[in-house]
Amino acid sequence: MHGEVDPERLWLTADQPRTGRRPRHSRAEITAEAVALADAEGLAAVTMRAVAARLGVGTMSLYTYVPDKDTLLELMIDQAGGDLALPPVTGDWRADLHALARAQRTLMHRHPWLPAAYPLRRTIGPGTLAALEHALAALAPTGLPGAARLEVFALLTGFVASHVGYEVAQREALERSTRSAADLGAAQLRYLTAMAASGRYPQLAATLAEPPAPADPEATFERLLGRLINGLSP
Repeated sequence: MHGEVDPERLWLTADQPRTGRRPRHSRAEITAEAVALADAEGLAAVTMRAVAARLGVGTMSLYTYVPDKDTLLELMIDQAGGDLALPPVTGDWRADLHALARAQRTLMHRHPWLPAAYPLRRTIGPGTLAALEHALAALAPTGLPGAARLEVFALLTGFVASHVGYEVAQREALERSTRSAADLGAAQLRYLTAMAASGRYPQLAATLAEPPAPADPEATFERLLGRLINGLSP
C-alpha cells in the first residue's frame, strides 16, 4: 500500500461519493464490512475486490467513497478503535493507565488484526482521538507536559499491541500444532533444564531454580504492564 492519505479530506469532509452516481452503501457500511472480513480472515484478506464481493457490488463502485486500500485501512482502524470501552478517569493515573491498557487489550483481541495494522497508520481519526484525549486526561495528575503525555500514550499502546500480537501469534501457532500447549511447554522446560545443566548458562540455571511466575495470560499481562507503568513515574 503506497497511497497518499490526506487527514483533512478523510476526516473533515462529509460522507459523500467523490464522483458519479450515489452508491447503494455508505462509507461506514463499507468500512464495517472490511472490519468484519479482517476479523474473520485476517488483514491480508482485505482487498477492495473482496469487500465489494461481500457487499454484492462492483469493485469500482467502492472507489467513489474509498479512493484506495490505504484509506480503507485508516477507516478500519478508526472504526475498530471507536469500539474501545473507555474507563472513567479517577485521578489515580497509574490505575487509570492500567484500566486503559486492559481495555485496549480487550479491543485488540476482538480485532486481532489491529496490532499489525497500527504501524501502517498515517493519521489519527475521531475514534482514536477519543482514546488519546482520555489518556491525556488520565495523565494530567503527573504534571508531565503535553508532549510527554503523548509519548506515554504511544508507549502504552505500543506495548499492548506488541503483547497482543504475540498472544495472537502464539494462539494461531498452537492451533496449527498437533501437540497441546501443556505438552509443548513441558518439552521447552526439559530442553532449557538440560541446557542449564551443562554449566554454560549459570544465570539461566539460577532462574530455573526459582519458583516459576504464574503462567496465566491475564497474570502475565498485568505483571508486564505493571513494570511498564511503574517505570513511567515523573
